[in-house]
Amino acid sequence: MKLKLAPRAAILAFGIAGMLLPLAGQTAAWPEKTIRMVVPFPPGGNTDSVARIVSSALSEQLGQNVVVENLSGAGGTIGTNSVARAAPDGYTILMGTVGTQAINMALYKSLSEESLKNFAPVTLITSIPNVLVVNKDLPVNTVAELVAYAKKSPHPLTFASSGIGTSIHLSGEMFKTTIQQPLTHIPYRGSAPAVTDLVGGQVNMMFDNLPPSLPFIQNSRLKALAVTSPKRNPLLPDVPTMIESGFPDFEIGTWNGIMAPAGTPPEVIESLNNALQKVVASDDFKAKIHKLGGEVKSDGPQKFSAFINAEYKKWASVISAAGVEKQ
Repeated sequence: MKLKLAPRAAILAFGIAGMLLPLAGQTAAWPEKTIRMVVPFPPGGNTDSVARIVSSALSEQLGQNVVVENLSGAGGTIGTNSVARAAPDGYTILMGTVGTQAINMALYKSLSEESLKNFAPVTLITSIPNVLVVNKDLPVNTVAELVAYAKKSPHPLTFASSGIGTSIHLSGEMFKTTIQQPLTHIPYRGSAPAVTDLVGGQVNMMFDNLPPSLPFIQNSRLKALAVTSPKRNPLLPDVPTMIESGFPDFEIGTWNGIMAPAGTPPEVIESLNNALQKVVASDDFKAKIHKLGGEVKSDGPQKFSAFINAEYKKWASVISAAGVEKQ
């Protein structure tokens, strides 16, 4: 008995369908489920605030929930490492910072420049400047007067920070190296207790992130001498930049950007970046970030990657010049 052959067209259609079935599974629309955005610091800080603003707007753009998860500890390395080890499928992303993606790579013995390869940069989101603040009773009103006062002081002036290896700490170390004067670093567990002691006169000065110090500046309990951004901040229009104050290379920003695990498919990175570009372009998002004293950024994957590499090199140089011990 001879088997009846299927028509040629039917065979061709069946073959094409067979080839397309696995491809359909590979190119399933992203996202199909909730996305987890890891914040490697406790709730309530700058990074957490930015993450919650971004996650809400991103959820609207993608039509899926974007949930913030705080995984803090070890200077941000616990949360950061958890994302590096996550499946590279676009459902776990990181709200990275200057600390987690640049400073820590140069500061911690367990990390290095090679560790940058564990992530796929998506886009820079914001940059928030530090502000040089002093106790209201310190007899200085400009950076030049502070330097002169430090030179005349019989004892080294003290500068507070939110902890060893933070941008706040390293800004102080960079200042000390630049003015070539001894300054004593007083680390705290977070910005809040450091600002409290600065207001109380237990320490002389601090390069704080702008948001925590802003209320104390506005009610004249702290004096702001300069901001570390390349241009003046709209919330402190009368406060000069460090560049204007005679420090041309003193530009520091506490930035935030979205990272994905290395190996995340390029099409997912592209879709995520496209959605984020729409987020940062909205007037509502800009208003919320400006209220924090920040500037909205929109660098995509390539520019953000180059920016991170430059930041790593800058902070590695600062750490080396200041003789900061590796952690």
